[in-house]
Amino acid sequence: MNLDETRNEKTHFGKKMRIDGIDVNYYDGGSGDAVVFLHGWGSDFAVFRPFLDCVAEDRRVCAPNLPGFGGTQEPPAAWGVDEYADFVTAFLKELGIDDAVLIGHSFGGRVIIKLAARDALAFRISKIILVNGAGIRHKRTMRQKIRLLVYKCVRNVLSLSLLGKKFPGLIEAWRRRNGSADYRNASPRMRECFVKVVNEDLTPLLSSIPCPALLIWGENDRETPVGDARIMERLIPDAGLVELKEAGHYSFLDQPFVFGKVLDSFLGIRRTS
Repeated sequence: MNLDETRNEKTHFGKKMRIDGIDVNYYDGGSGDAVVFLHGWGSDFAVFRPFLDCVAEDRRVCAPNLPGFGGTQEPPAAWGVDEYADFVTAFLKELGIDDAVLIGHSFGGRVIIKLAARDALAFRISKIILVNGAGIRHKRTMRQKIRLLVYKCVRNVLSLSLLGKKFPGLIEAWRRRNGSADYRNASPRMRECFVKVVNEDLTPLLSSIPCPALLIWGENDRETPVGDARIMERLIPDAGLVELKEAGHYSFLDQPFVFGKVLDSFLGIRRTS
């Protein structure tokens, strides 16, 4: 592993490094105690830009584009949450960070839960912030079970039938029409990753998180509903929940002013203006 350019005290977008054969785009700005942002599935660190620049006035702020997103190369195999957590560990080691606050949106929250619950880490996690975090898997309703069964049956028929072999694009078109948006928009490799990620329930890990946790949630989130946040608040030993009014899954974009104030308070940042 090697850094392609040297960090300085200014804020930088689009820096590059190479980790275990993967070319990685990342952000590294500011100085002092480290705060690490992890983006959600299908996104990249640029979605946090106003907050990265703002927090970097008082802290060192780092944010990788996780493998498969934002110009960072796809994983060499079908990764699950564990492999993404290993990647973040390697990323922080390369930057010389041994103590950090971790902030994760949606899928980034999954990675943080996995890291925070580990018995041994190469770095210390002082606090975590889960923003509309994913990781709780609910039992499927009967309607969802039937829909999944139909989906698999049609997929298998198309894959094995002469029609599917004669018109291979038909299978892809059908998948795009019936799969989730994140699945439809992903490459074949990232679809494999997506299936592994969403099928892992991280609920059993929540009670093993030893550090203080702040949960920031949009009250109107339909992807990771606020009920998930309440489960996390109950199971994480030291957790508090802030619900943002009139905000959805991207609560930090829907209510940026309130989100920024909550973030500063939890990080202990005092601003003069």
